[in-house]
Amino acid sequence: MRTARLNVLKPLVSAWLLFLIAMSVFSILNIDFTLADFLYRLQGNTWAWKDALITQDILHKGGKWLSLAMGLATLLLLILSTMLIRLKEYRMPLLYLFSATLLSALLVATIKHLVSMECPWDLIRYGGDRGFIGLLDTRPSSVPASACFPAGHASAGYTWIALYFFFAAIRPHWRWAGLALGLGLGLTFGLTQQLRGAHFLSHDLWTVMLCWTVSFVLSKRLLPPRIH
Repeated sequence: MRTARLNVLKPLVSAWLLFLIAMSVFSILNIDFTLADFLYRLQGNTWAWKDALITQDILHKGGKWLSLAMGLATLLLLILSTMLIRLKEYRMPLLYLFSATLLSALLVATIKHLVSMECPWDLIRYGGDRGFIGLLDTRPSSVPASACFPAGHASAGYTWIALYFFFAAIRPHWRWAGLALGLGLGLTFGLTQQLRGAHFLSHDLWTVMLCWTVSFVLSKRLLPPRIH
């Protein structure tokens, strides 16, 4: 039991330490504002793509429906695996995939409601009416709550990082394709929201880390040790 816990905690703690160091450097170098400034200037000092067809309707709304459809397909296969003998061997991997994607999305959504941070489009710097309050700064009680951290829409893609561990359990040679799909969807959705002024880059990076953490921890609990 102790060895199993160490196998989870050691890589988890190491990854989070490196991540927090990276986020500290990110903050010191003002990378969030540098990128947001560039995207804002690129659109003529306005968020011109905020309500554009491709960003708002296709990639934002459409992306949500795509991720939901993938989740429902996973749930359907999980239910069928309890009925069909040919799918029986995939039952636990499918349970893992459904659980990891659902819990990742729920974790990100929960933090969004617990932690108040403004979107770029809210800030005076980008045509809004609020000043910037950092993640660790004390938030004045007079400032209304805002749910822009971490990146919720990007989580609709990054939750599918779990495909790496899923395929590692059933089709190991597909695991990198699964990881590429999860990262690709997350990057696409995340960049879409940055172009709209909805998130800073660091918001997306926090989402990646949270989704990976859920996927990694659950893989240790629900999937065979050989995939690690």
